[in-house]
Amino acid sequence: MSKVCHVCHKGPSFGHSRSHSMVATNRRFNPNLQKVRIDDKGTPRRVYVCTRCLKANKVTKAV
Repeated sequence: MSKVCHVCHKGPSFGHSRSHSMVATNRRFNPNLQKVRIDDKGTPRRVYVCTRCLKANKVTKAV
């Protein structure tokens, strides 16, 4: 399972780390993903959901 949000499909983005001498090395910006049990059409599933989608109530949690 890839580290992508189940709702908004947000995944890692890429950029550069800059040292004091301005040397650029590749780095990765990971989204804040949580593994949550959601109610997907009546069946509970464990999926990765980003915290923005959790806060906006875009998923219904399974009990």
